[in-house]
Amino acid sequence: MSEGTLDVEQAELALVEHYTRLVRLAYCVLGDSPRRAHALTRRALPRRCASASVLPPRPRPEPAEGEGESEGEDPAYAWLRLRVLRAALARPADRRAPARAAYALRHLERMTDPDIRCLLRAARVRDPDEALTQAEVQPAWELPGPECRLCAAQPWYARDLVRRRRHWRTAGAALVAALLCGALLGVPGDSWGPDAAARPPLVRGTDGERALDPGALVRVSDTAWRQASRVDFAVWPARGALTRDESLLRRALVTWARPRADVRVSAAPGTPKGPPPGPPHLLYAGRLEGRAVVLLYDGLRVARYAEPLDPHSGSSAAKDGVSLELSRTAGAGTVASGALALTRSEEEVRFLTAPWIRQAAEVDLLDPADTAGRPLARDEDGVTEPVPLPVTLPRRCESWPGLALRGSPGAARDTQLYTDLGELTPARLTDGAGRVPATGGAARKRLARTVCHLPAVLDRGVKAVNSWQFARQWLPDGDGEAVWVCTRAGTWRGAGARVMTQFQPSAAAPGRPGAVTSRAEDTRLCGPRAGQLLTGLLWKSTEGNWYVLAAADESATRLRARGSGLVDGPAEASGNTLAVRAERDASVRLSAQRAGGSPARPRVLP
Repeated sequence: MSEGTLDVEQAELALVEHYTRLVRLAYCVLGDSPRRAHALTRRALPRRCASASVLPPRPRPEPAEGEGESEGEDPAYAWLRLRVLRAALARPADRRAPARAAYALRHLERMTDPDIRCLLRAARVRDPDEALTQAEVQPAWELPGPECRLCAAQPWYARDLVRRRRHWRTAGAALVAALLCGALLGVPGDSWGPDAAARPPLVRGTDGERALDPGALVRVSDTAWRQASRVDFAVWPARGALTRDESLLRRALVTWARPRADVRVSAAPGTPKGPPPGPPHLLYAGRLEGRAVVLLYDGLRVARYAEPLDPHSGSSAAKDGVSLELSRTAGAGTVASGALALTRSEEEVRFLTAPWIRQAAEVDLLDPADTAGRPLARDEDGVTEPVPLPVTLPRRCESWPGLALRGSPGAARDTQLYTDLGELTPARLTDGAGRVPATGGAARKRLARTVCHLPAVLDRGVKAVNSWQFARQWLPDGDGEAVWVCTRAGTWRGAGARVMTQFQPSAAAPGRPGAVTSRAEDTRLCGPRAGQLLTGLLWKSTEGNWYVLAAADESATRLRARGSGLVDGPAEASGNTLAVRAERDASVRLSAQRAGGSPARPRVLP
């Protein structure tokens, strides 16, 4: 590096060596998320040689005991630190950012006050003295310590960033040479174009090549669903303001076929990530919340492509970058095709409703009396206003938003209930052996005491959640009546269903969660072909007495309890419920006899 000039490679080496140090500094000044601190630090790298004479290098702090002799500060690091400070001070989350910067430089960088003043002036702080005073009087900012794993645990990212930058510089030079050769030699056919560099190599005339052609996208009319023999995603019309933006549609198709390394790709469990086998169906292309969003359907999957409208705006859309999300939807019928998630933030989601949906409302699933809900406004394309996402933190289940959709007389005329479980398709909520919509009074009461357990099935590719009451029981000591419920979260792929049984006694609050008595995964239990159940728990009555409670499905004719801690020894009861006195630490084995003499699988209670 010549005097007064910062070489790009020297800056890259300094970033790799001091990456964690720079991120911690940015994080402390921002008073914000570690993610922003990482992004800001990465952008501090120059793209070409720059002047390094803004600040003289200062001596390094005295070495700690046992360390080697201290050397002068690296000018490349000092320059990067200045860039990080300027960027952090330009967009702070905390108005006291200059004071935070002074505090961080004093405690993280171990700089003296004169050096801090000099650096703050270079970072365009108007009054460095005031910043130092505030840092002295109100040192109320916690410096990022070992608990800030996102700050300290990713220095490898800097090495990868530098590697990729050098790769692209090399590739750029090769591309320039190739362009010059192409200009001299000429290239026949349609190899040139605004999106040519992004196209994967394909054999001409194949379905794979046509799948990348925006002109080959399948589009249907607005009224196609009225004449269709099967009403599902295949009869959704193309909606949105960008359905004719060929450049956007080509980027979405190319990303689906072969996503770049910087694209965030996610897929629901069991969903193939490969390209569409042929031209997919265009469902939506439009602008929403600072993003261009495209929804595509290939008969097996729905794909959602999103890119920021302004990548340099600093908005949440710009921070999220380009993303591709895939979700399996094979076999979706009319009610399963009622809506798709268009955008989702940490707090809310917007849905695109099917063309046959006439009414949409938000209901609180924790309140069985909330049947009508709050009507949701929709634009001309069928996009809903934002719907809050449920709070899934432990012991914070105070409301659970549901989506109530009612179709036209020709399709899905009955109101259907859905909830967002992190997928492109909201999960349908049903009740009983017939899997009818969970809209009846008794079904809503069971659902209200079940939904707070649904965080266990978030992001699992759930298609529908069905609750089924398999037993009722009068409780000892006059504690009222309880119901036993089995809930099955079925997936789009068929396998991987999650099942839980619940004990739901009388409760003052209608949304108080039931007690989970058993869980199972990838099982047929609680399904249409396996309704045999047996479960139980230790329960304490309002009078302070402990009991073993057990329940089986209606096919059980007798229940038995064996083990230690039963007050009166082994017990039996006719029917499909049992209640016997027990010690608090009882260990009991349950079994059931069914009509025809077939035994039920034993259940052990700790």
